[in-house]
Amino acid sequence: MNEQVIKSILKERFESHIQRHSSIRWIDVENLLTKDILEAVSYMEETKGEPDVVVLEGQLCICDFSKESPKRRSLCYDKEARLKRKQNAPGSSVMEDAQEKKLVLLNEAEYVWLQSMEDLDLKTSSWIKTEDAMRKQGGALFGSKRYGRTFIYCNGADSYYSSRGYRAKVVLKTK
Repeated sequence: MNEQVIKSILKERFESHIQRHSSIRWIDVENLLTKDILEAVSYMEETKGEPDVVVLEGQLCICDFSKESPKRRSLCYDKEARLKRKQNAPGSSVMEDAQEKKLVLLNEAEYVWLQSMEDLDLKTSSWIKTEDAMRKQGGALFGSKRYGRTFIYCNGADSYYSSRGYRAKVVLKTK
């Protein structure tokens, strides 16, 4: 998508969901939209992430707000897990895809906070940033919302499912 199209989509979503960022003005966001940021946001949009502006842990970000996990799915957690798979290794991993596209995976606190704002991942799940200690043991975290409650689970980092993607952010500015 070209820069004007992605800016237009982002502005329309920003204005349609003011409750997500009531203290932020569009002009302030627009002034921070560099070419690299717009490329990352374009990928979020192309993969049905429905990116919008939000403040996460003191950072002004553009974050995935799609009702279900974005169409960045069937990926194991990271390159190490992908390479260790003996059969049916996916073409990429969450961490490789995010890094290539200049996205940052949401951490557990950010994911839980996002779920407190809106009901997301009611039928899907999303990988989230996993601490090194758990990852060294072969596990990785993912979350979903069921029965009106946000759940954080763990799975082998080498697992992947057609209904599990990842939610990401692009940091615009630290407040």
